[in-house]
Amino acid sequence: MATDFIGKPKNRVDGRVKVTGKAQYTAEFHVPGLTHGVVISSAVAKGKISKIDTSKALALDGVLQVFTHENTPKQAWLDLSYKDMDAPPGSPFRPLQDNKIRFSMQPVALVVAETPELARYAAMLVEISYTEESFETKLIDNLDRNFAGKGWRAGYEPPKSRGDFKEAYEQAAVKLDVEYFHGAEHHNPMEMHASVVIYEEDGGLTIYDKTQGVKNSQHYVAMVFGISRSKIRVLSPFVGGAFGSALRPQYQLFLATLAALELKRPVKVELSRQQMFSFGHRPITIQRLMLGASADGTLTAIRHSAYSETSRFENYMENVVNWSGKMYKCENVEEVYKLVKLDMYTPLDMRAPGGATGVYALECAMDELAYALKMDPLQLRLKNYTDEDMSKGKPFSSKELLACYRQGAERFGWEKRNPEPRSMKEGHNYVGWGMATGIWDAMQVPARCQAVLSVDGKLKVSSATADIGTGTYTIMTQIAAETLGLPLENVEAKLGDSSMPFAFIEGGSTTAASVGTAVKYVCDKIAENLLKEAAKMENSPFCGADMEDVVFEDGTIRLKREPAVSVAITEIMRNRGLHSIKKKSTVVPNMLKQKSYARNTHSAVFAEVKVDEDLGTIKVTRVVSAVAGGRILNAKTAHSQILGGVVWGISMALEEDSFMDHNFGRFINHDLEKYHMAVNADINDIEVIFVKEEDKVVSPMGVKGLGEIGLVGVASAIGNAVYHATGRRVRNLPITPDKVM
Repeated sequence: MATDFIGKPKNRVDGRVKVTGKAQYTAEFHVPGLTHGVVISSAVAKGKISKIDTSKALALDGVLQVFTHENTPKQAWLDLSYKDMDAPPGSPFRPLQDNKIRFSMQPVALVVAETPELARYAAMLVEISYTEESFETKLIDNLDRNFAGKGWRAGYEPPKSRGDFKEAYEQAAVKLDVEYFHGAEHHNPMEMHASVVIYEEDGGLTIYDKTQGVKNSQHYVAMVFGISRSKIRVLSPFVGGAFGSALRPQYQLFLATLAALELKRPVKVELSRQQMFSFGHRPITIQRLMLGASADGTLTAIRHSAYSETSRFENYMENVVNWSGKMYKCENVEEVYKLVKLDMYTPLDMRAPGGATGVYALECAMDELAYALKMDPLQLRLKNYTDEDMSKGKPFSSKELLACYRQGAERFGWEKRNPEPRSMKEGHNYVGWGMATGIWDAMQVPARCQAVLSVDGKLKVSSATADIGTGTYTIMTQIAAETLGLPLENVEAKLGDSSMPFAFIEGGSTTAASVGTAVKYVCDKIAENLLKEAAKMENSPFCGADMEDVVFEDGTIRLKREPAVSVAITEIMRNRGLHSIKKKSTVVPNMLKQKSYARNTHSAVFAEVKVDEDLGTIKVTRVVSAVAGGRILNAKTAHSQILGGVVWGISMALEEDSFMDHNFGRFINHDLEKYHMAVNADINDIEVIFVKEEDKVVSPMGVKGLGEIGLVGVASAIGNAVYHATGRRVRNLPITPDKVM
């Protein structure tokens, strides 16, 4: 049996339980006596609750309580340590703490009843009166109230300018000054947010939560309610998509915990699809790009400015403009990023936050510059390629972007492109080809893992990380199996449990590099232990052997110099009287090594569109995405990650737009009927190329992460293809038929 699994296209180890329905998601957990909570959302965008009458609801047999600001006990809210792992600067929203309304659809009450049907009906009987106040929810009307985002925010880097942009721009032979806009987007995972909180006899809590980080939810509950973390266990074994929406604890967790503690009963609170639009979104952003270049296409000046929205109570920040200072060689760069406070909930990280936004505008502007120069868009990028992140003055730890350009262009057939807009046609369709560069951060964060090898040769590895559909279960299994030379079926990966060793929230494309390395390290510890025990066996051929002298394969330890000499792992343990071997590992990034480098993933995206000359409808017929994302741990799940990113890029470019009615301050297309996104009928040929790359600076395993890079650059490649097809430059996402007609 072969035991070399890393990099191979292995099926998901959790695939069978998912497709057979055996995998339980948060809202599916049931315990005896479970009660049900329904959230009542505010009808106004700003103001105060002047009166709330719950008497009719409470009169119903089976209604246990209606929680409002009037009867909710004061919480601990331990501010000094309250911040969750993804919180921006400011004061987090505190449900039911007062009568103030800060945003439309704010939770203002929770009805708890014996059945979900009764809770929903009772919620309709709660009468609430409001004193309304004027509000502002339109970014473009409030740009004069902008301010620079400041304060700590995980992953956020304040913009850095260099050189003299103004002088260089004035002297440039070719100038470009354009503005781009994209509307709000909502995550809309298939599984809606829910929490099931079980009150235990000892006063502890067992919580099932829709989350990308069980440790984060555990910390939140502990800090808000003043409960020891040792008395709180959070579980989330399966997550039906999240895309960033479950990075922060959402208000259903607070409400379910509140009710369970007060009623001393298990409580489930599940949000409706409409309520999923009430917390967090990719923020509306207005961007201006000013590019200056010499006649031969050398970039001499870049100015990238952006205005984005945030709530009144937190300053949500993204790396929107920063990419322009690192993607291309240019001595004079000015980066400006401003926020505008509005009467809405705080925006929330959404797959490739800031990157999908900022790179979209930059790469469309680069395309426009290429046309102004009468230069091939790919050649313009090659002309300004850099091996150094000039914003940091550091070389990239690895950068196979040139190979991405070359292999992607060859596979796509870019050399056959007629450069003139509206020059390629098939029947009633104008055909357009566009391309763009993608970039994202490559990071490793601290992580821990535990492994237990039993005498029967079965191994369990566990870490309190998450699998939001990315394949974490599978790569943990592959790494462990290969490291100890075990068959995949003998390895079980466990995650999504706060009682397991620490892991950060699953986000930022960090999990494979971080948790994957922790799995490798802990299995290496077990391997070292096994070799020591093997050396103690009577007449052992492994006496004096080091780890470099042996190989673990087919359930045995084998001498490299004498492959015929081997001993089964199970035999070692039985011989040495070992029922099991248990080890833990903690891995942290090698900051001393990393600080000398810029660490990023890169891609080149090529897209073909066909635009109907009569109707303006746009069809993306081909996409080639060439990715340099470090070592690939599973060719199949990695391909799925990039494929999903491309699909989302198509959706971002052509369909997704959360439309707010500013008369009410509310997103009104708040369901899957009206919120348009790409479906199977919209998707055609997508080809993924993984360029060979390994980066031991980013992580010891050479892994960089793939979650975000598949999305970045796709929308701009499509936008550029639409221009090539039609000759009409649309700078407002999504690109809908009315905008190209």
